[in-house]
Amino acid sequence: MGFDGENGIENEKAPNWATSIPVDNVQEMVRRNSYAVPEKYIRNLEDRHGNTCLFSASTNNIPVIDLSLLTDNCKEELKKLDLSCAEWGFFQVINHGIAQEILLGMKDAAVSFFELPLEEKEKYSMPPNDIQGYGHAYVASTEQKLDWSDALIMVVYPTHYRKYKYWPATPPELKDAIEAYSFEVNKVAIKLLSYLSLIVGMDKEGLLGMHKEIMQALRLNYYPPCSKPDQVIGLSPHSDTSTISILMQDEDVTGLQIRHDGEWVSVKPIPNSLVVNIGDVIEIWSNGKYKSIEHRAVINDQKARISYASFICPNDDVEIEPLKQTVGCQEPKKLYKKIRCGDFLRQSMKRKMEGKAHTDVAKIEKNIEKDL
Repeated sequence: MGFDGENGIENEKAPNWATSIPVDNVQEMVRRNSYAVPEKYIRNLEDRHGNTCLFSASTNNIPVIDLSLLTDNCKEELKKLDLSCAEWGFFQVINHGIAQEILLGMKDAAVSFFELPLEEKEKYSMPPNDIQGYGHAYVASTEQKLDWSDALIMVVYPTHYRKYKYWPATPPELKDAIEAYSFEVNKVAIKLLSYLSLIVGMDKEGLLGMHKEIMQALRLNYYPPCSKPDQVIGLSPHSDTSTISILMQDEDVTGLQIRHDGEWVSVKPIPNSLVVNIGDVIEIWSNGKYKSIEHRAVINDQKARISYASFICPNDDVEIEPLKQTVGCQEPKKLYKKIRCGDFLRQSMKRKMEGKAHTDVAKIEKNIEKDL
């Protein structure tokens, strides 16, 4: 059961998601010795670079979608959205309608939280049976290499899933900032789902209705600088288990990279924009037409970076599988089997981040062999 700290009552509908092994706080480690990089964070060359160069000249080619044009029923922008999802799986959104003061309020409050002493932040540490709170997710083994980052994770919607004891009371403005920012991101998500519905051949309310009740989580990632930035990874390569994910980046520090055409491409922030990526759920619903794309976070040696990731997912009980209209066009057979969304999420969260390996549980077996 989750405790609703706002009302002082136990919330019996607040589920747990996964366990994660507690590990050292990276920010505190850097504060104590900015030159120390323990072996458990050092990655081999393959992990750091894959088979490609670290940066790509394609950085500025990542699609940009104008949400106001979609709202005005611009057919060309809808075609652009279709191409962006099919060819990139990532795009930046401008004119999304979120006021700048709400974006800045979220950023300022998050900076204030991460600047608190460790003992204050640890009041909101993740419990042994869940990944809501402050700490590290996806640590499944004491033997795995660790990410150079710390995180604060909260489920925001539906409101009866909230566990307020993991919502920091300090700084006092943080709760209101999370509330205001997440409310606006939710509105953007609903708009995007309506246009994604159109490009998969449904009416505008189709995908939203299939969620039954949107689950939205917020993850604030803190990436400290590192004296050996080329030897560590801030967040391991992975695709998201969400329907879509919506990310706000720091504008003065680039750290997000996506895998495109076999290269790691840096996503240079556009002021006041949001980065949106296709999640595994859309890949399954579209029968692989729109693929969830591997992405990662890299580190620099000069400045800390914070990112603000919102994950939009269906209700736990929703069963996901390829939509009828997506089978038989580009792909004549179903590539994915039916799976309960909550089961898919939890199985993914129980393991370390490892590219798209977690999606095998949803694939029809012969398609796993084809990918190999």
